[in-house]
Amino acid sequence: MNFDFEFFLLAGSIITGVIWVLDHWLWAPKRRLEPADQNGEISEPVVIEYAKSFFPVLLVVFLLRGFIAEPFRIPSGSMIPTLDIGDFILVSKSSYGVRMPVFGTKLFETGELERGDVVVFRYPRDPTVNYIKRLIGLPGDRITYANKVLFVNGKAISREFKHEYTGPGESNHANEYTEDLVGVKHQLLLIPQRPSFDVEYIVPKGHYFMMGDNRDNSNDSRYWGVVADKYIVGKAFMIWMSLENGTLADGIAWGRIGTMIK
Repeated sequence: MNFDFEFFLLAGSIITGVIWVLDHWLWAPKRRLEPADQNGEISEPVVIEYAKSFFPVLLVVFLLRGFIAEPFRIPSGSMIPTLDIGDFILVSKSSYGVRMPVFGTKLFETGELERGDVVVFRYPRDPTVNYIKRLIGLPGDRITYANKVLFVNGKAISREFKHEYTGPGESNHANEYTEDLVGVKHQLLLIPQRPSFDVEYIVPKGHYFMMGDNRDNSNDSRYWGVVADKYIVGKAFMIWMSLENGTLADGIAWGRIGTMIK
């Protein structure tokens, strides 16, 4: 169980719902037997009034976040140039399966994770923290990263140089490439002056190998291992808000709003 915002939404829904039910069946009938005030009305306790007002709101928000889509904010530059610091994204909670909110138990499958998906998951070393990376390795894959070249099952993944990166969020000299990840084309950054962190990994059953698109500036599966299926939150699919340079003071990046994530 994760004691996060979703947990408090569930707790609030239960508490206000119980108060509403108890009032409907127990307390309200007793109040009707009491004398009315001078306006002919019977006063309702403040706690009950607030519970009846907040219960439907909390329940709807809980169901939307728990089963359909959840908003997240990008806190770091590990997914540049795909996602910038200050991007607010929507994550589909039902792309890979319907899970019980808070508890994380998968109720049933709705789809499979695919190589190249941009995925939000709980950090294996601290499940209270959410990470976002690109799915590189599926169960059974042999992933090799050597001299900044990615290999999947022994095959080098092709990439094409585009230009020197001059966008926001990365102060180092970086080059932008288009990588063809076995049919999924996406952008990535490489920083020439950074050494390569080389690894070779066979992805076990029920696990996934994740990497950031900002390859030389990403804390990912190369450093701490694979992600278990139970930690998968959902698939990132759209930028719904974006701030210039990650701060409201610099304004809104209108051109990024509504961008689909791929």
